[in-house]
Amino acid sequence: MQLELPAHLLRDPHGYSLKWHFYPPDVLPLWVADMDFPVAEAILRAVEERLRLGLGYPPPRGDGELLERIVEDQAGKGLKDLSPENLLLTSSVVPGIYASVLALSSPGDEVIIQVPVYPPFLNALREHQREVRYNPLQPTTQGWAIDFEQLERLVTPRTRLLMLCNPQNPTGRVFRREELLRLAEFALEHRLWVMVDELWADLVFERDHVPLASLGPEIAQRTVTLTGPGKAYNTAGLGGGVVISHNPRLLAALAQVLKGLGGHPNVLSMAAWRAALEHGRPWLEAVRAQLRANRDFLSAFLQSRLPQVGYTPPEGTYLAWLDFRQALGEEAYQKVLERGRVGLSDGRAFGPFYAGWLRLNFATSQKVLAEALERIAGVVEGV
Repeated sequence: MQLELPAHLLRDPHGYSLKWHFYPPDVLPLWVADMDFPVAEAILRAVEERLRLGLGYPPPRGDGELLERIVEDQAGKGLKDLSPENLLLTSSVVPGIYASVLALSSPGDEVIIQVPVYPPFLNALREHQREVRYNPLQPTTQGWAIDFEQLERLVTPRTRLLMLCNPQNPTGRVFRREELLRLAEFALEHRLWVMVDELWADLVFERDHVPLASLGPEIAQRTVTLTGPGKAYNTAGLGGGVVISHNPRLLAALAQVLKGLGGHPNVLSMAAWRAALEHGRPWLEAVRAQLRANRDFLSAFLQSRLPQVGYTPPEGTYLAWLDFRQALGEEAYQKVLERGRVGLSDGRAFGPFYAGWLRLNFATSQKVLAEALERIAGVVEGV
């Protein structure tokens, strides 16, 4: 299966690709999280066919067949005992993050997050006057780990919400069942609501993804799970997301926050997502194989050429979280961009402790990845 997009489609003359047109043409962009791979043919056909059926308003709750496919897909991941009534379609995962903050906490409440983390987590809390309680993930020989002792020190009577990203953006950790059980016990002990972003669940390598809400009926009643097709099936521009909860009161609270703002479900997004779940698995398996190969290529390059760059190979996602503090200092982002002409994501966006860290998106051809890494190595070796 051919997974490489021709260069003329990446740098299209209209500038449709944010990833490839954000920086000047001489910069290789390995930053924003979408893939340089063509969309599955089954998805393209489904969107074309849906266009011929007209673009009128859809049913308010969305495509019933899609809702059934999502229920089946979640059951296959271990999140069972759901029905379409447990789902609330959204325009993407980010509105679900904001709606969770607004519905499950109030201004001045404390919210615990594991950092580094996807920037909309931080933005939603800051923009809506929540007190952020940072629980930095700790580097260990087994990978990035939740600091449970720090968690206990952080929680107070004002703490209302725990937010988690799993698989984790940007570290690529896929949390183990025993870690998630301990986190669930913590949330239940302190009567916290939990929002977990599981958008990357289909892009895991050696380890299976475990949905947090699958760990028991008590934690399921206190959890909202967010996901969507955008990362796994490379359809970010179409949007599409879902809030999942076994607790109808939580769904109703988020629906109330989104009322008048969330809009109706997008008919093309729903058609694409349904096709992905029904026919997209062979394409997804090929993508996972390519991503695994790219990750291993990246790991070997860093070990041989850039051992001074801190790095733990990701267990999922297509993101590498790189510590350039020793190699390039806290201004690593600017140095790699200006001297190497490679656009990565600045670690500062992922939490207050990550100047000098960079996030690299390796969902591209190995030719582009190799060229970017050679440029970065040139910057480090020239210091």
